[in-house]
Amino acid sequence: MSFHTEKTLAGYARAAVDLRLRMTEYSRGRFAQQYLRAWLESRFDDDAAHNGAVYDAFSRIAHQPWRDGEPYVLAPAMTAIIAAAAQALDLTGDTVGTDVAPSDAGVLFLPEPIYERGVQGEVTSIGAITWAKVHNRDTGRTSWLITGWADRDDPLDPAATRRRHQIAEAPELAAQFGPYVLNTFAEIPIGTPIAAHGELPETADTDWESAPDGRFCIDESAMNMRAVAAVLYAFWRIQEQPIATVAHPPLDRPARRRALRASLRHDTRVVMLRRTKPTAEPTGEAKWHYRVRFIVRGHWRRLVNADGQP
Repeated sequence: MSFHTEKTLAGYARAAVDLRLRMTEYSRGRFAQQYLRAWLESRFDDDAAHNGAVYDAFSRIAHQPWRDGEPYVLAPAMTAIIAAAAQALDLTGDTVGTDVAPSDAGVLFLPEPIYERGVQGEVTSIGAITWAKVHNRDTGRTSWLITGWADRDDPLDPAATRRRHQIAEAPELAAQFGPYVLNTFAEIPIGTPIAAHGELPETADTDWESAPDGRFCIDESAMNMRAVAAVLYAFWRIQEQPIATVAHPPLDRPARRRALRASLRHDTRVVMLRRTKPTAEPTGEAKWHYRVRFIVRGHWRRLVNADGQP
């Protein structure tokens, strides 16, 4: 069961439960731990990658929200809105609070993935995002820690194609992956101004991959933050706005039983584009009839309330 086959709200709820059960089971296995350690070694220096405390912290951040976090599904009609807002987002110098997210931990599914092009030109999908609010006792710092996951079976994802080629001769290895593959990490500090992105590496000779046709691709080289963090922050903000509506689809009995047996949260919420009605006179005739579409570009604004609070 996956979002490739489910198209209804009830189907989204079933798929969310099934995928989270499979990811929870995957995270308990030895292969998940080996993959996480290799992933850390490829992105951090040797001291951090082989530090037991760092490894344990990343393991909790990456895996625990699948079981304990609040589940959300982003309806495909909202995907382009979130992606466009994320591409335009710049939080440099801003201070993010503890109440910006709808919950302290959660998982966001994207049935229609958003793609990101890294600073080295490689394209990969964002099929799911997990987050957790974490307090570091050593530094006294609290942050939103965010992990991005690629859909293992996405037929349009260039990274998935590369991965299939790499393990083509080891089918027993391919079977050990969960439905989502960890591919990125980001942090948003809480209560302190967000620093500007560091200097990007030289990419003049990079062969940039093409994004799938008709899909939104965020270019990280043109941003001041990680794409996965921008997508999640845009989701947090927009799901609170009148443009969005949150549905609580019912879960069928078999899926609910599976979730309860695994002590899994199963109150999935689907965030959709709110339906609008044309302005009409009391007689019933629509007042305005638009014959064309106006292409506009969304933007972020910094507003304050009556008390001067941002």
